[in-house]
Amino acid sequence: MKISPLTIAIISSVTLGLSSTANAAQHEHDHITVHYEGKAATADTIKHNQAIAQTLNFADTTAFEQSSKNLIAKFDKATADILRAEFAFIGEQTPDSVNPSLYRQAQLNMVPNGLYKVSDGIYQVRGTDLSNLTLIKGDSGWIAYDVLLTKEAAKASLTFALKHLPEGSELPVVAMIYSHSHADHFGGARGVQEMFPDVKVYGSHNIAKEIVDENVLAGNAMSRRAAYQYGATLGKDNHGIVDAALGKGLSKGEITYVAPDYTLNGKGKWETLKIDGLEMVFMDASGTEAESEMITFIPSKNALWSGELTYQGMHNIYTLRGAKVRDALKWSKDINEMITAFGSKVEVLFSAHSAPVWGNEEVNQFLRLQRDNYGLVHNQTLRLANNGVGIQDIGDAIQATIPETVYKTWHTNGYHGTYSHNAKAVYNKYLGYFDMNPANLNPLTTKLESAKFVEYMGGAEATVKRAQSDYIQGEYRFVATALNKVIMADPNNDTARQLLADTYEQLGYQSEGAGWRNIYLTGAQELRVGIQKGAPKTASADVISEMDMPTLFDFLAVKIDSQKAAKHGLVKMNIITPDTKSILYIELSNGNLSNNVVDDEQTADANLIVNKSDVTQILLGKTTLKALLASGDAKITGDKTAFSKIAGSMVEFNPEFEIVPTPKK
Repeated sequence: MKISPLTIAIISSVTLGLSSTANAAQHEHDHITVHYEGKAATADTIKHNQAIAQTLNFADTTAFEQSSKNLIAKFDKATADILRAEFAFIGEQTPDSVNPSLYRQAQLNMVPNGLYKVSDGIYQVRGTDLSNLTLIKGDSGWIAYDVLLTKEAAKASLTFALKHLPEGSELPVVAMIYSHSHADHFGGARGVQEMFPDVKVYGSHNIAKEIVDENVLAGNAMSRRAAYQYGATLGKDNHGIVDAALGKGLSKGEITYVAPDYTLNGKGKWETLKIDGLEMVFMDASGTEAESEMITFIPSKNALWSGELTYQGMHNIYTLRGAKVRDALKWSKDINEMITAFGSKVEVLFSAHSAPVWGNEEVNQFLRLQRDNYGLVHNQTLRLANNGVGIQDIGDAIQATIPETVYKTWHTNGYHGTYSHNAKAVYNKYLGYFDMNPANLNPLTTKLESAKFVEYMGGAEATVKRAQSDYIQGEYRFVATALNKVIMADPNNDTARQLLADTYEQLGYQSEGAGWRNIYLTGAQELRVGIQKGAPKTASADVISEMDMPTLFDFLAVKIDSQKAAKHGLVKMNIITPDTKSILYIELSNGNLSNNVVDDEQTADANLIVNKSDVTQILLGKTTLKALLASGDAKITGDKTAFSKIAGSMVEFNPEFEIVPTPKK
């Protein structure tokens, strides 16, 4: 019986694209890595960035003061400050090749450098990862709130904290809390658990499902796109990555996951728990920055934890790597709920990213501006849309709607999310991608449309000549549009290719958003030298192993080639997991694989009987289906070819699909 295709389908193909791009497992390309350096900023880019600088309030250094406040201990040699070392080129003078607003954020994110006191009994390690590790003192030990991206970062940060805490350094970590379902908030869990095996884990409502579900079905595409958004293959220098918006960057190591012992019950907006004797009031904020998210108020300390609803910047309503559009209105309303419930009491606001904000008046002002910024994006986008502004134009149109009080405030600026792509996200959430212009209803495919455009413009040579003239004039946005048509129609046009790369590069240098900069610069890099090593491929086995059977087969259904599958007609199977007393009924029919949980075995061609715990071991790479069948720990009854028909209809995704046409190797 030939079962290796199924084994491959389950083990090799089940890749989980996380919200984060970091992972120990790196995809190795079959081509040579080229040392790549960007070109200098043009006179037009320098002029553009100098003009931006004139609009910015550099006299406001509040965030720098907050980031420096209450430092207990700077990182020592044992706690390698890798992130800061990689960005040692960040200086006081803004280079020509970086938007001055983004560079100011890059400077701000260089400040975190050790253990800080938030308030009595609350401390943070900031600067070892994209997120903060927070420690809150309970009756018998420490509560770790959000535990970074990787096991290695969490263990190093916690070890450093316990060495330098001015109180309770001998106490264990007794509880671990995940504020939401993104990897940079739970990925270090195994590092904490290995140090303190008895730690009890708490999570936001439905977090386990959302962690597993979030990027499974489109995981391969998201991973490839994420390499662009986060500049995974770019150098760290003034012509490459300068910042990651939420923090300096991502730690390197293994993303792990320890499933919660308790999650918020989801029966209402509020839930109060005593964790190690400390009363904590939780507010469910799911559907804002994450599908599963919560904020926390600690009454005894008048301290408010905002999760990732706030940080020193504007967040994404739509994540450029690809994700479901977030609800900007709910986001604004949930911040408003925080103000209403705790605004009169709160004395310190602390969160998963950035430094705390101290003082009742200061916290309320900060929250109102954050609330109003997301409210503005939502409301002004729909006002414009209701007046006929389409999705292509709304990103520019919304810029004129932002009041000076918001625009002049640093922590509402678009370092992660931007007004442009956030407005398009709101439009898309309510009205979809189509603007109702009939010309946009059914355009030609990209390559055919490009060929016709080039023909209409008088051919590639004439188009490139016009583009060269416009490039000299600094008209980069349209030059990018025109040359993209040329290179899509003829990938071998090297003159167009090089000029388009130059154009993307200048657009990157002008971008305030870190993601925009990285996308433009990665596009330029791949146009010039092709796809490079460094883009992550797979996610943590810890996380993958949490997939339930329906989710697993939902993902496998995405891998089905419908034309291949249709040749097999109808194939029916029961997947029986005795340890969970569950039956999953699957059908391959009309080229589609469907599944649903049933109470009783259905009439089928075959049954696969395997414990869910053994499926988990398969996903962790600790065994194979072949080994389980050989040992008798799993068995197939009925038509032994049923599985091979399903597995044989699956395809492997290409993790290196082209985003821009790459040059010949």
